[in-house]
This record gives sequence, structure tokens and C-alpha cells, in this order.
Amino acid sequence: MTQAILSVSFAGPHVSVQDGGRPGLMRYGVPGSGPLDRRSFSAANIALGNRADAPGIEVSLGGLVLECLSGEVGYAVAGGGFILDHAGVRRGSWTVATLRAGEKLAIRPGPWGSWCYLAFAGTLQVPRWLGSASTHAMSGFGGGRLGAGQRLHITGAERREEREGDIPCPVTARPRNELRVTMGPQQRFFAAEEIAAFNSGPWRMTGAWDRMGVRLAGPMIAPNAALDMPSEPIVRGSVQVAGDGVATVLLADHQTTGGYPKIATVLDCDLDAFVQLRPRDRVVFRAVTAVEAIGIARTAAMGAAAYRQGLEKARATLEQRLLSENLIGGVIDAAG
Repeated sequence: MTQAILSVSFAGPHVSVQDGGRPGLMRYGVPGSGPLDRRSFSAANIALGNRADAPGIEVSLGGLVLECLSGEVGYAVAGGGFILDHAGVRRGSWTVATLRAGEKLAIRPGPWGSWCYLAFAGTLQVPRWLGSASTHAMSGFGGGRLGAGQRLHITGAERREEREGDIPCPVTARPRNELRVTMGPQQRFFAAEEIAAFNSGPWRMTGAWDRMGVRLAGPMIAPNAALDMPSEPIVRGSVQVAGDGVATVLLADHQTTGGYPKIATVLDCDLDAFVQLRPRDRVVFRAVTAVEAIGIARTAAMGAAAYRQGLEKARATLEQRLLSENLIGGVIDAAG
């Protein structure tokens, strides 16, 4: 079996292995985890011809530098507008290419976005926990965080030349400042002026974030009640408010239950683009009804499905493309 071996020369904070996550285990107290930007993660895998949930690497603004020690392997990068330096050649993310022995691949932050995803044409050999390679940041369980000196083994490594080239970057992958929310389930703990302040802002991203959630800077919206409510299930996108009045949007590694009131819940289809915002970026909440939320979610799901379907189609190989072109169409007679 063909194998590629990569060495991690550098890995910034929060660079980790992720896959589709471990759904269905929250009732046992296990977070779902998985990529923060699920849409871009699946795009990288599908563009390469992988399963959408195949293990890959989530790269933070800290960046990542790999060196191929042996073999060759196709790779895809999608997510934020990061900059790649591949064997001394600079290119943007949203691309499929091949990394060969002796070459280095550096992924660094570019003009926009906070996360990007690196997928490989092969099987990334990493530990699994409860059936998933996704890394749970607090415990480190799963595929794990990446660190300098670590080696990555990819079995069944392939080139997949027919996949190489640019990946179409949809508008929906860009950072999203306006977040559509449904109010509640505990908006009753907030006075009318706090709810008005939540909906009008202004809000900004802060540097206080991890894979569990991100704290927002904005108006104080302290609950108008004792914080003694029973703990209850929490979902990704819950906007939780502690006693200090600071709003926190919960993300992939969020706790499974909590006793702080949730003033609103961000629509799931807005979260992937939300995490691509950077500290100090502006955020606006726009409340929608439950009926409106269902319509928005269905429209987003149909658009995402059509986009994934387009990515599944492989390009022709270089040989096939050359054969399809009439490169000598002007020649009529060799003697002429």
C-alpha cells in the first residue's frame, strides 16, 4: 500500500485533527466536536474525492507548516482566505494540488477568515475516540492537536490529478456579520430593554474564544433573575449569558448542559460563516420567527447540496484535456 509521511515543522495554537464529529452522544455528556466550519471542511474532502467526513486538519490563524518526507499525496485546502506556500510557490486556499517528497507546504492567514481545512487523498492515520477522529479540545481525546516534530502517516496516498485545480469558493463561505437568531429559550429572564439591546447591539468579536465558544463585546444584558435554573441541554449556536451580562456564542465543543439562560439561538446554517470572523469584527443579531427559520434552513440546505454535487464531479486528467484539444487542427498536409 502506498504511503506518504509528513513531518510537522510548525503548528499554531488550536491546530487539530477533525472529522465529521461524534453525533448522538450528547445525552451521555459527550460533545459533538467536529470542524468549526463544517461546510468548508466537507468542501475540501469532496473536492478531493473523499467522503465529506473523512479525517483532516483544522488550521487556525496560527498557521501550519508541513514537510513531505516520503511518498506523494494529493491535498485540498478550503475555508478562510489563507495563503499557501507550496515548494516556494505562493497560492491562495480553495485549491487541490499534490505534495511530493522533499517539498514543504506552509499554510498561513491571508486577507480573510479564521479557519481553514487540509484534506488528504488517502487515510490519515490518527487515534479515534468513541468512533471519531475529531479532537475534543479540552481533553485532547481523538486525533489530537498537532505539534512541531510530529509525523503524520497517510496510507493509501494518491495523487488524483483529475481533481487538481481551484475549488469554487461560494459566497456563503465568506465571514458572516449578520446572524439570524430565534429568541429563547430563556428570553423571559431578560427585561425588555435587555432584549432590545441584544437585537440592536453593537456587538464585536473578542479574542476570548476557543472551540467551546466565543465571548462578544457589547452591551451588558444581565439576566433579570437569580441564576438558579436547572441545567438543561445546550446546542451549538446557543447565545448564553452569565451573571456578568456578557453574551457567549457556543460552538463545536460546547458543554452538553448548562444552567445559564440562553437569550437566543443562532441558526445553524449561519454558524459556519460566523466562525470565519476575526477579533474586533462587527456582529449583528437579527431575530426571525420559528417559521422563518425553517424556511431559511431549508433554502440553505438545498444550496449546500447543489454546491456539494458540483464538487463531486472530477475534472479530466491533463492527458485527457490535451487529447480533447485539436492542437494541430491547422495542419492539412505534412508536405505543405
